[in-house]
Amino acid sequence: MENFIAYNPVQLHFGKGVVEKLGLVGQKYGRKALVVYGSGSVKKNGSYHDVINQLQKSGIDYCEYSGIKPNPVISDVQKAIQLINESHLELIIAIGGGSVIDSAKLISVCAPENLDPWSVMKAKLIPQTALPLIAVLTLAATGTEMNAAAVLQNPETNEKSGFVHPLMFPKHSFLDPVYTFSVPPQYTAYGIVDLIAHTFESFFARGESGLSDRFVQAIVQEAFRYASLVFEEPDNYEYRANILLQSTCALNGITAYGRASSGDWGVHDIGHTLSFLYDTPHGASLSIAYPAWLKLQESRIPERISKLSMLLFNTPNIDEFLLKLVSFFKQINSPVKLSEIGIPKNKRTEIINLMKINKVTGSYHKLNEDDYTKLVDFML
Repeated sequence: MENFIAYNPVQLHFGKGVVEKLGLVGQKYGRKALVVYGSGSVKKNGSYHDVINQLQKSGIDYCEYSGIKPNPVISDVQKAIQLINESHLELIIAIGGGSVIDSAKLISVCAPENLDPWSVMKAKLIPQTALPLIAVLTLAATGTEMNAAAVLQNPETNEKSGFVHPLMFPKHSFLDPVYTFSVPPQYTAYGIVDLIAHTFESFFARGESGLSDRFVQAIVQEAFRYASLVFEEPDNYEYRANILLQSTCALNGITAYGRASSGDWGVHDIGHTLSFLYDTPHGASLSIAYPAWLKLQESRIPERISKLSMLLFNTPNIDEFLLKLVSFFKQINSPVKLSEIGIPKNKRTEIINLMKINKVTGSYHKLNEDDYTKLVDFML
């Protein structure tokens, strides 16, 4: 077991109607807020209306910044920072999924000192303070509501990068499973893939921790259990609540206790290449990349993969593990090959070249240029 530090300051409000407390919470941090969201989905699921109602009841003035993309871009962060500074806003309220909350995290640490957000993402500038951030989650997927990480892309530099800083923990996160009822089946599936991938990234970090391994086992097996149920009854509160809690626990730190870090993150690096090039939904990129990565690693870390197989499927056989995992992804209609998302074989060189440019790799399981070729061939 590795030495580790456990720290998570987020106050999580979970359950039906919890947003009714948002106004009282917001008053503690300021009277002028920036409300950040993506497209019109937050107005359809009721979250936007509920938040605005709370702000008005509590006497909190607000400006809005909308249009955050599913694969968020740095230019929206820059524009939102400008709006905050022009309007002298004091807190940020993010309504949406991972892309919105990730963007809001970076806005929060850049606005007080008017820092260049891409320089912060690349760790060339380190923020010293942050505006308080309140998150209202509407999608079970990334776990961003209870961690200090953000991922954004920069079309000008051909990069999609992640950044982690303790100042980016939300002060409060409000999770009402009812807001996820209207999430389409496709994006429900992608969210389930994402939460499973997060537990896998942790599992393959350095460090033997039996308890954390069993946290991974429990989260993934619960995801297997509730996936079929939630597709049959998308408006079932208990099913949606369980998926939402699984996604939060998959990346709030508990699966990393006893490990050297939060994870390897090599598969996410591969997925970011696909998202950047083809605007592939994040979860879809992971259901394509993870089987390929496991196939690459089966001769390098067979004991570790075999252990995960035993935990999840009660078999040490790696080939059987891969078949069962791919079968699950197919069962929930998440793609497992590039051809399934319309990426033809003639894009092979383009993908490999961007992986080379961005030096795609993991923290512990390093990847080289020969590996890029093998990975892409496995994904085709």
